[in-house]
Formats: sequence, structure tokens, C-alpha cells
Amino acid sequence: MSQQVVLRTLVSAKWLSEAIHSSLLGAGLRVLDTSWYLPKMKRDPRREFRERHIPGAVFFDIEACSDRTSPYDHMLPSEDDFSGYVGKLGIGNGTHVVVYDSSDQGSYSAPRVWWMFRVFGHKTVSLLDGGLKNWLKEDYPVSSGITRPTPTEFKAKFDQSQVKTHEDIVENMETHEFQVVDARSEGRFRGIEQEPREGIEPGHIPGAVNMPYFTFLTESGYKKNPDEISQMFQQKGIDISKPIVASCGSGVTACHVALATFLCGKQDTAVYDGSWVEWYMRAKPEDVVSEGRGKTL
Repeated sequence: MSQQVVLRTLVSAKWLSEAIHSSLLGAGLRVLDTSWYLPKMKRDPRREFRERHIPGAVFFDIEACSDRTSPYDHMLPSEDDFSGYVGKLGIGNGTHVVVYDSSDQGSYSAPRVWWMFRVFGHKTVSLLDGGLKNWLKEDYPVSSGITRPTPTEFKAKFDQSQVKTHEDIVENMETHEFQVVDARSEGRFRGIEQEPREGIEPGHIPGAVNMPYFTFLTESGYKKNPDEISQMFQQKGIDISKPIVASCGSGVTACHVALATFLCGKQDTAVYDGSWVEWYMRAKPEDVVSEGRGKTL
């Protein structure tokens, strides 16, 4: 992939600061704080947003913009629900969207929202490389309070090819049509580290390969370059020229895998939206691979 495309996918704090100072915020550019955390982290992203965010940013709530009828965590909403939600944030089909989060790693939940926009047909979406962590480190200003954008119309067009279901994963155990990459920590993948959700034991889908999401980041919190990422996949025996499906705990950090392959020129990596929570809840005991307790019922 050309450096130009990489730069469109990842934008720097300098680029975003200049865009904000150039009065591009509004219908042409919308900045979203997409922070989301597991309950065990005991962080309140909405409160943190009100206290400190990039000037002009609005808050994107992953839980609110989801299928609230599903028994699984923050599954994708319908076309109409996504259209209505982002339209209220002042985003139209011609808006350039820049997403970031306030995680200590530099990026955690923002790739999920980057992927969501692409799933719903919006290609002009970028991720702030390094997130709020490095925005602050580079000494750019922040604001407090709430930004109230003028609502506009957004028309989503769902791309089913970027999403895999439980049935797809079951079928793949026979067909081996695609490679499954799991973005959780090694301990959770192996089954020796506790899952953050009650009633869910750790382990992995048969045949899956483990590539923790944070391994795609540098120590400073920026995305690694495409050459480094390509080598990582090679070392894990993953062929990025062939189909890949990303999974994790509940479909959030899996999107780091989709973004990483995108930076390497692969635009068709899909995400198993239900991920490990759905798999564990629906799988037969023999289809939960674990060095720990596994599934007995």
C-alpha cells in the first residue's frame, strides 16, 4: 500500500491540530472520542470526555450505537439505527471522520469505530495515530464540557462481507476458507487468564491464531509501520493474501487486526462480531480449546 493511503488512514496530531485551526470542523470534518472500557477497568469514558477532550470533538458511545436487543455485547446496529445515531453527531456522507480514544495504550476502542464506519459504507474515516495519550504528550490543547453539533442526514449502506457470524465460524472449521486471528491476550487465548465477563471461561476457537491487539502498537502507542506488521503476520504463519477473520472478546480489539491488515494493503479482513462471548455461549464443549477449565456444560 502506498504511503499516501496509510497517511489517509492514520492522521497525526499535527495534521489534526492544523485542520482544527483551519476551521475545518463541522460538516467537512468531525472528530469523535470513541473511548470505551471493560467494566473491570472502572473508568467512565463519558465523564472523562466532559473533563478533557480534543477541541470540537463529540462523544461516540459504542454501547448506545449497538443492537440493544442482542444477548451479546455491543453488536452492530441496523443501518437505520447507525444512520440516525451518527447523523445526530453532525456527520453526513461527505464528512471526514477522525476517531480516537483516551486509552493508556494510545489506541484501544477507536479501531472498532473506524471499522464500523467502513462496514456502513463510509470510507472517509481516519484514526488519530497515538490517540489522546500522544495528543497530550505533544502538548496540544484540550477542552472540557459538551460539544453540540448540528444534526444532519447520514445514509448507511451495510457491507455484509466485512462481518462474520457464528454460523460462518462453525462452517469454517470444516472448510478452512479463512484464517481466524484472535486479538485477546495470550493468557485469555490459552485459557489460563480469567475472562473479564462473568460466566465466560477463557480459551479459543479451534484453529485460531493469537495476535494480541497491543502488539500492533509501539511502546509509545503509535501504530507499527506496514513492514513490521507484515513480518508479524508472517511469523505467526498468517498469509495476508488470503482471507482473514478477526476475533477478540466482544468485537472491539479485533478491529486492530482489521486495521493492521488494511495498513498492509488488505481491505477485506472481516470481523466476527460476536467474538469469544458469543462463541463460548453457543459452542459445544469440544469446540472450546483451553488449557484451563474450558466448557463442561
